[in-house]
Amino acid sequence: MKELVQKALEKIRPNLQADGGDVELIDVGEDGVVKVKLTGACHGCPMAQMTLKNGIEKLLKQEIPAVKSVVSG
Repeated sequence: MKELVQKALEKIRPNLQADGGDVELIDVGEDGVVKVKLTGACHGCPMAQMTLKNGIEKLLKQEIPAVKSVVSG
């Protein structure tokens, strides 16, 4: 499943990079929890949590039904 998550993240990465940020995959748990790290301008941004839940988590859940949530790690 880690490869599927990585491929899905590649779809959202250009949007984050356009704003000077990026996302790094840390881990995919057996329980469907994906850990990512927001980097660059996204790290510490006041909108980071919204990006994580409304952007990254939403996309991953659509692409991979086994994903239950996305957390910052």
